[in-house]
Amino acid sequence: MARGRLVVISAPSGAGKTTIARAILDAHPTLGFSVSATTRPVRDGEQEGRDYFFLTREEFLRRIEAGEFVEWEEIYGNYYGTLRQEVDRALEGGRHILFDIDVKGGLSIRKRYPESLLIFIRPPSLQILQERLRNRKTENEAAVLRRMERVPLEMQLGVAFDYQIVNDDLKRALAEVNAVVSRYLQAN
Repeated sequence: MARGRLVVISAPSGAGKTTIARAILDAHPTLGFSVSATTRPVRDGEQEGRDYFFLTREEFLRRIEAGEFVEWEEIYGNYYGTLRQEVDRALEGGRHILFDIDVKGGLSIRKRYPESLLIFIRPPSLQILQERLRNRKTENEAAVLRRMERVPLEMQLGVAFDYQIVNDDLKRALAEVNAVVSRYLQAN
């Protein structure tokens, strides 16, 4: 059985990574979604085990100490991470996984799994990115501004990814990401 492959999609918050990731999952039935663990509160419509594994801060920290994460990070006061056991089990079973994670997490995946495909979604501009964050209406203004403070670092780290795709037109960006993912999965 061929070993599974890993596809990482990262971007600053509001750049469209989750929208693109969902469309790629729909287009590629052989791709499974990597469910991350987090300590942040559940948002409307989210489900345990489908969107995230929602952990208490104490449980997350215990798992960090036990070395159970491939990657983890504290962002805006909450922890996010990928459980090593879930990834290794999928790869050994020949299943492909798509990650919708932050930029540092994507680079950590690359360190542990060098054969991974890393795609960075770039916003067309910082102004448009800020408008998208506000239009989501999932956070207050202070949280939007805090997210914007992180964008320069994310943009800088994004240049280390295999592909950088600007999401100025969702249909075109989806087509570009789909083409890259299709080539990568067919090369298996």
